[in-house]
Amino acid sequence: SFLRLLEAQLQDERREHEEEVEVLRKEMNAMKEEMEKQQQTFLQTLQLSPEAQWNFGLQQEITRLTNENLDLKELLEKLEKNEKKLKKQLKIYMKKVQDFEASQAVVPEGRRQHERSVQVAVQRKEKHFQGMLEYCKEDEPLLIRNLIT
Repeated sequence: SFLRLLEAQLQDERREHEEEVEVLRKEMNAMKEEMEKQQQTFLQTLQLSPEAQWNFGLQQEITRLTNENLDLKELLEKLEKNEKKLKKQLKIYMKKVQDFEASQAVVPEGRRQHERSVQVAVQRKEKHFQGMLEYCKEDEPLLIRNLIT
């Protein structure tokens, strides 16, 4: 059983290694083709006059810069889309926070009166009884919140 496990792991690693080698071979072949193209172009440019060589080099540099510019534009577009998405998410979260804060702030008027009387009672009782407090069971979460803040 242990040998089978090791054998299976070895086969997995061998397969992964073969896949990596294949990817590297493809990259190497693509690089060889590119290098051969550049070599051919270089040999052709050597046969040109100095002025034509300079013009050709200038064209190559313009092409390279244009491609680089297009890549940068594509990256910029992706970043702008991501920024818009993040701004939308931020607005949604801000709205949720505002809604939550509003729901916390909206307490029925009768309860507000009771809240004030509880706060006043707490202040008075602290003086006389040093910590004893009377409250309704339904006001316990509100009292705990007030004690924490």
